[in-house]
Amino acid sequence: MGAKKHHVVCIPFPAQGHINPMLKLAKLLHDEGGFHVTFVNTEYNHRRLLKARGASALDGLPTFRFETIPDGLPPSETADATQDIPSLCESTTTTCLAPFKKLIARLNEAGDVPPVSCIVSDGVMSFTLDAAAELGLPEVLFWTTSACGFYAYTQFEKIKKMGYAPLKDTTDLTNGYLDTVVAGIPAMKGIRLRDIPSFIRTTNPDDFMLRFISQETTRAKRASAIILNTFEALEQNVLDALSSFLPPTYAVGPLHLLETSLTDRLDQLGSNLWKEEPDCLNWLDSQEPGSVVYVNFGSITVMTPGQLTEFAWGLANSGQSFLWVIRPDLVSGDNAVLAPEFLKETRGWGRMASWCPQERVLRHPAVGGFLTHSGWNSTLESLSSGVPMICWPFFAEQQTNCWYCCNQWGVGMEIDSDVKRDEVEKQVRSLMVGEEGEEMRRRAAEWKNLAAAAAAKGKSRRNLRRVIDEVLLGKV
Repeated sequence: MGAKKHHVVCIPFPAQGHINPMLKLAKLLHDEGGFHVTFVNTEYNHRRLLKARGASALDGLPTFRFETIPDGLPPSETADATQDIPSLCESTTTTCLAPFKKLIARLNEAGDVPPVSCIVSDGVMSFTLDAAAELGLPEVLFWTTSACGFYAYTQFEKIKKMGYAPLKDTTDLTNGYLDTVVAGIPAMKGIRLRDIPSFIRTTNPDDFMLRFISQETTRAKRASAIILNTFEALEQNVLDALSSFLPPTYAVGPLHLLETSLTDRLDQLGSNLWKEEPDCLNWLDSQEPGSVVYVNFGSITVMTPGQLTEFAWGLANSGQSFLWVIRPDLVSGDNAVLAPEFLKETRGWGRMASWCPQERVLRHPAVGGFLTHSGWNSTLESLSSGVPMICWPFFAEQQTNCWYCCNQWGVGMEIDSDVKRDEVEKQVRSLMVGEEGEEMRRRAAEWKNLAAAAAAKGKSRRNLRRVIDEVLLGKV
């Protein structure tokens, strides 16, 4: 490909759901934009990636390299778990700017790569804007949320001014107050308080996450542009609303579909922080088309042993085949232990794994439904594969994604946070063999076609080209 003249530094927020889409974007910038790429992980996640993917996994290519900065947190006792998100937010905001600036200076002084010419940073790592401003570089903020989730975050100050949050006291969590419909956000007509990102569920007006979200969405106005891993047909309404008060905002997703056009040599660069078990794909090969419920609550969700038990028996009682990903740190303060009776009952038609190649699982013809935490990557991958969902949102904007899946896009049904096995059984049956599931499957197939069109030669691919040419290369 010849020498790269432009050099982009890509820095994700240090959690799995942020690293994955940023790495996809970085690969696209390398291949389609001709950039030299420096991808910046935290030291903690760098070690986890090497452990999960092998000692040479981050050797990279001459024109695609991996670097690290410290995350500022004290050493963790568990080397293979997701760190506490609020602690990470506070730590990255207050400690990461100096090491980030030092890294850029080192890259510029080394002389073996082109000087850094632009920055692509996670939307919640906006401290990087200070470095970009100091060096006079363009910076694109990549919010890895849905457009609706990001838009809901930008409305936090308004929600506070209207008196909806913070909560008066903790009884508001259980007395029906969260069912209040939020008036005054035109682009989200009908949304309830419980569907707004969960950080508003605090009684403390000075809560750190409330302040952090307001700080990051305010600072977003300083970016050269903002990009989102979504496609216009899905979220046009909120994309228009965002564009009315933010820098140029581009939908460039689904990135995992755009990524299919990449050259083979980038395939070796992966980002899973847990070791994948590809055997589950062989098991899916032996199942009937559309017969398997895929169950995965993502990389951050934690549940109680009681909730794990209710999900387990709900799945068993439904009689539907399932593939359930149970990561090592899924149960709070404990190992995820399933009752021997459950394992005996589901032997042969229930399969457990600790982590799996999710995009390939969702594309597999045997998978007919997805029980999910409604994280954005999972939601978008499911929509793009035409797979309807049962949504059990855990925190952050997962609640907002769930509301859109169930009420706007017609591809989801919500399960109560206080999960009961009877409801799990009922919803799994409805999803897999009921009329409601059939209708959701039809809608999901429509979204699958629209996602494929946006990524192939459609609007998302053209938007990515515009970001490269007009913003990062500054050709206009």
